[in-house]
Amino acid sequence: MKSLGILLSGRGSNFVAIADSIDAGRIKNAGIAVVISNLADAPGGAAARQRGLNTLVIPSQGKAREEHDHEVVAVLQQHKVDLICLAGYMRLLSPWFVQQFPRQILNIHPSLLPAFPGLEAQEQAFAYGVKVSGCTVHFVDDELDHGPIVVQKAAPVLDDDDEHSLAARILEREHAAYTEAINIVLEGRFKIVGRRLVRESPL
Repeated sequence: MKSLGILLSGRGSNFVAIADSIDAGRIKNAGIAVVISNLADAPGGAAARQRGLNTLVIPSQGKAREEHDHEVVAVLQQHKVDLICLAGYMRLLSPWFVQQFPRQILNIHPSLLPAFPGLEAQEQAFAYGVKVSGCTVHFVDDELDHGPIVVQKAAPVLDDDDEHSLAARILEREHAAYTEAINIVLEGRFKIVGRRLVRESPL
């Protein structure tokens, strides 16, 4: 059984999708060991507590990034997590944090990276006038929205869209993409060639 650690700051819709996929058997042989929020009032934390999951608040306000990261890493190591999933975690991880979990941290971003990194990705895509957007699940490295890509899913941008309808369409893809990416990483049958994740055929 593989253990997941979830980091979130907001509503946690991707966390809920991951938990639902585990409960439904779409993610096999895995469980959520701990859910950590940096904000006490994050709705995602409340959702985790309602599910009976081990849920902690490790406040970040007023702390240096590395000080907070050391506190979070200590908890993740205590729970012996195999994979960390960022689910709307609104903090940049320090290089030191990333080094503690090489190829063990996933993030999801609501654009087809490398297009539109950072905040308000849907608004960026909509303003730019793209015809196709989507989402990306990638490994976390030292740079923002940058690590090797695990899964991408496209979403059309319709003529009558605004940034809110586009965001809702992308979010549907996000939930499926995260489940797919977690399965790929937990199975471990892949290699990183340059920036490319290449899946290996089963024996």
